[in-house]
Amino acid sequence: QVQLVESGGGSVQAGGSLRLSCVASGSVSNYCLGWFRQARLSHKREAVAFIDSDGTTNYTDSVKGRFTISRDNAKNTLYLQMNNLKPEDKAMYSCAAEISFGSKFDTVVPGGPMCGYNYWGQGTQVTVSS
Repeated sequence: QVQLVESGGGSVQAGGSLRLSCVASGSVSNYCLGWFRQARLSHKREAVAFIDSDGTTNYTDSVKGRFTISRDNAKNTLYLQMNNLKPEDKAMYSCAAEISFGSKFDTVVPGGPMCGYNYWGQGTQVTVSS
């Protein structure tokens, strides 16, 4: 079982940047990883960006060209570089993980998750003011 801890959230003005990190308690080199966000507890969790163990990525349309997902397997860390932030990006951002083998979806929706995730972090808050 892997534990995930996010960091890097904060408050920025529109147009600013933040870099989120998600550190895993063990090796995730063969894991499917991703970022989700939830604007409010009453809102549905939204898919943001995903990266498979082979480096394949997938982004939701609203963040394409602004966000970049990456991974450093040597550091057991997942990143989300967020540039040109907008007020609508304000949310709690959570990372998710699952072993790639046996969990990959046969069909990946553009911008959607690649795997069924069972491991989740607690989240880090991102606030963007206009």
